[in-house]
Amino acid sequence: MNSATPSIALITGGRGALATAIRQELESSGWTVWSPGHQEMDVTQLADIEGYIRELPKLDLLVHAAGQTRDQLMLKMTEADFNEVLAVHLKGAFLCSQVALKRMVRQNAGHILHIGSFSAIRAPHGQANYASAKAGLIALTQSIALEYGKHGIRANCVLPGFLETPMTKTLLEAEASREAILQHHALGRLNTVTDAARFIAFLHTMPHVSGQVFQLDSRVSAWT
Repeated sequence: MNSATPSIALITGGRGALATAIRQELESSGWTVWSPGHQEMDVTQLADIEGYIRELPKLDLLVHAAGQTRDQLMLKMTEADFNEVLAVHLKGAFLCSQVALKRMVRQNAGHILHIGSFSAIRAPHGQANYASAKAGLIALTQSIALEYGKHGIRANCVLPGFLETPMTKTLLEAEASREAILQHHALGRLNTVTDAARFIAFLHTMPHVSGQVFQLDSRVSAWT
């Protein structure tokens, strides 16, 4: 890496635990990282995204890590619950990727990485909105990879696993809930944000990998 022109990454949802770990991992390797939170860049608003990315001198890596949950059983889930989750996870990924692609096409290089979820493969109870959005991310990732590979642009989707973060803290604090979650992991343990971030940074160094989905924990499920 040329220290005079460091690689630049943009991480959406920049205040989250995983986004913070990714930023730290990249910065330790000499990257310049921009990681706006919701107040700085609303991923559901095109004008926000365009204005933010316009300020970047270049863009080598986009990591769409912004997310939220509105868990509820289908008959209790409101239209707003459904729309808000899809707006952040899927529409946000589309808008951020679209704006990023305009920069990357001019550069004839770039990498778009979407943070997915195991819920896309095996949807849990009460997450029809979240699972639908994450499943859509896989298709979006593959479409980008196919359409823009000729421009030297890569797209991949990482399913980081059930991470122990502030968002999952309440669920994991209940001993019965933690045990039930761990029973679905062949290794009987959870992935960590540090290891997930380390894998994401490593994936970027693999220039021939695009259009792929990577699951980072030990839950096993047949692909359908």
